[in-house]
Amino acid sequence: MSQPERLVIATRASRLALWQAEHVRDRLQGLYPACRVELLELTTRGDRILDRTLSKVGGKGLFIKELENALLDGRADMAVHSLKDVPVDLSDPFLLTAVLERADPRDALVSNHYASLAELPPGAVVGTSSLRRESQLRARHPHLRVQPLRGNLDTRLGKLDAGQYDAIVLAAAGLQRLGLHERIRCCLEPEESLPAAGQGALGIEILASRQDLRELLAPLACADTTACALAERAVSRALGGSCQVPLAAYAQCGGGLLSLRALVACPDGRQVLHAQAQGAPAQAEQVGLQAADSLLQAGARELLRGLLADGAS
Repeated sequence: MSQPERLVIATRASRLALWQAEHVRDRLQGLYPACRVELLELTTRGDRILDRTLSKVGGKGLFIKELENALLDGRADMAVHSLKDVPVDLSDPFLLTAVLERADPRDALVSNHYASLAELPPGAVVGTSSLRRESQLRARHPHLRVQPLRGNLDTRLGKLDAGQYDAIVLAAAGLQRLGLHERIRCCLEPEESLPAAGQGALGIEILASRQDLRELLAPLACADTTACALAERAVSRALGGSCQVPLAAYAQCGGGLLSLRALVACPDGRQVLHAQAQGAPAQAEQVGLQAADSLLQAGARELLRGLLADGAS
């Protein structure tokens, strides 16, 4: 396999996105020292629209469209994403070619005054950008006020520090990657806040026609994380997962088995459906479909129909 002289990575311009792209750049430079790896920083529509929740402005795809345009017009060879931001219906001409080893998949509580959700008093304001987090917060802590929180990580922390929220819930991996470990008051275990599909993992997107890049990027892929991501994303795909649907899916590999937990809920937390499935990592997508089928049999179809009807009204 011949090494290219130059590779360009498309990335959002936020501090966390740049860290992620720089991490992939450094990994590539280590593998291919003769190759010059550069970053193309872009601002996406999702970064510009901050006055409405994602579920009301088009969902996660808002964060990758401009990066995909750079792949199409040849300005970039690949795009690096937080995997949880990549739509599960990704199709030609694009390909998710490598999923890197997962960092901490958990949600994290950040607060200047409270060490845990249990310490928050009735009426305390908790900020989150995610219907998935909101539904689980409301189900377990109905005495709290959950309010929308948009913006990049630094913007969200700034709103907390300005006193707009008593606490906020963010992805632990993002805080850890930026060296902000001290801002985490506690990590929420999956039993309390089940993660989003792909949370904590990075994905690399290319044009499906770039066979040369598939081979070049293959050493970056983590087999266990890839299997977990396939199972989690299969749940989301089967249930029409989008930012309008409070849906969680989290898989782990161990002892030769892939174990998956999934849930779908109402945003108000009054109805939360759970499912589990298990199987060989090589059958990851089938494990995800099994969990999705269990959720549908438990009533997810009617729940989702109601959510989508509410979103259209």
